[in-house]
Amino acid sequence: MSTELQIFHVPAITCDHCVAAITSEVSAVATVSSVEVDLETKLVTVVGGERAAVVAAIDEAGFDVQES
Repeated sequence: MSTELQIFHVPAITCDHCVAAITSEVSAVATVSSVEVDLETKLVTVVGGERAAVVAAIDEAGFDVQES
């Protein structure tokens, strides 16, 4: 199991529904062991998973990742 920490900036996170939608989609990605979505900072912290798969899951939840 991958333990790589990944952080994604998702500026459109505005409410608990957003948090739940992203958490649900990203949790379904193979090899993701944890997901934390911070409503205040608009950051999604993920342990495990391939970056492209996590970005696709966030997109599937209806949100865009802002690349730095």
